[in-house]
Amino acid sequence: MSFNAILLAKDANTGFSASLNKINKQQLLAQEGDTLIEVQYSSINYKDALALTNKSPIVRQWPMVPGIDGVGKVVECASGRYQQGDMVILNGWGCGETHWGCLAQYTYLKSDWLIPLPNNLTPYQAMVIGTAGYTAALCVKRIVDFGVKPEPGKILVTGASGGVGSIAIALLAKLGYQVTASTSKINDSDYLTGLGAVNIIDSQTLKLAGKPLQKELWSAVVDVVGSHTLANVCAQTQYGGIVACCGLAQGMDFPATVAPFILRGITLAGVDSVMASYDKRIAAWDLLSQHLDGEILAHIGNTITLTECVDSANKMIAGQIKGRFVVDVNQ
Repeated sequence: MSFNAILLAKDANTGFSASLNKINKQQLLAQEGDTLIEVQYSSINYKDALALTNKSPIVRQWPMVPGIDGVGKVVECASGRYQQGDMVILNGWGCGETHWGCLAQYTYLKSDWLIPLPNNLTPYQAMVIGTAGYTAALCVKRIVDFGVKPEPGKILVTGASGGVGSIAIALLAKLGYQVTASTSKINDSDYLTGLGAVNIIDSQTLKLAGKPLQKELWSAVVDVVGSHTLANVCAQTQYGGIVACCGLAQGMDFPATVAPFILRGITLAGVDSVMASYDKRIAAWDLLSQHLDGEILAHIGNTITLTECVDSANKMIAGQIKGRFVVDVNQ
């Protein structure tokens, strides 16, 4: 058996390459795992885009099949955790970094990494959500569990036109929160209001160094940008508020002071989706499946093929896309 997959390769003579290749089953089963899955859809996340363009040292082993997300049907499962025909989802666990991922028609994974596809989501909808939406749900859950109610004030979502931002806005709006979207793509206002944003601000207002304490504007923040943006939103968060941080689109640095933490008692909550526990994953996907409807997901999703992955990744790195890119691996 052979199948189509995106293969990333790198060596001293030829340099880096990302291309569509034929992979055989023996090559795939050489990977560590216990569950063979026939993939239906994958997606392009920011981490995938970095790997596909070689813009950051995401890949730790070569060659590599990228794709941190996948949904598909179990072909066989040696652990017995899943049965043949079960529909399962993968998010993270180092796939596309140290283990072959899901930008392929088949993947071989550990059953411990998988969760069942929720009954009220189609496979396509699950990949519109993907790691970006699952990460957004983890952030939203931190905010809800922290005790922030819809009534007290506004919630800010940075990187609003991207995958995490789009799902975060839609989810928060469905839960009754008043959401302000920060984006560099002001022309995307119709897209963002369609998700449920009630106000839109230019992200450039947050990207430069600001004062340690600023006007209190937000009861909570979902930040995917980092760097000066994260420092500024912390400085603008209301007394006792929370900032859920899950990204570094602007940078890994955090040029801030302790002032918002010791004078306003705010909380900076780091959110990791890659190694989150099974229970956290199930809770996040339950939240998503209960509150995101098909119309919203159709508004967010765009479908591409395996051959379009590299081009889409370059556009993502350049900040030229909005929403989520779902990869139909069989087209």
